[in-house]
Amino acid sequence: MLIRLVLLFTVIPLVELALLIEMGKHIGALNTIAVVVLTGFAGAVLARSEGFGVLNRIRTEINQGQLPGNSLIDGVLILAGALLLLTPGLLTDALGFAMLIPLTRVFFRDYLKKIFRNKIQTGRIDARYKVEE
Repeated sequence: MLIRLVLLFTVIPLVELALLIEMGKHIGALNTIAVVVLTGFAGAVLARSEGFGVLNRIRTEINQGQLPGNSLIDGVLILAGALLLLTPGLLTDALGFAMLIPLTRVFFRDYLKKIFRNKIQTGRIDARYKVEE
């Protein structure tokens, strides 16, 4: 767990910074800043649109008496994608957009469901939703 946190908070930002510096060398500092701002703006618009769409799907499924499993996971992925787009960087932006676009979000959702299923089958998540580490 500590190694994951070190990667998350040190290595990934350093790689992002290096990529932004290289990008700045090739297209200029102002253009690099413009790319970061534009991806943030586009991501916010896409996250809002997708978020409202998922919220409507959740409402519809609940009104029909169905559990909104896939829709809830989509909502979490949209939130995660929006947060990644707030972080300046090329890799995080690409990952964030991939989580926001419905066609690619399916892969993330299926992967998360596989992880959840594995944790349930191995007993690392019990019936009371207690997560054991």
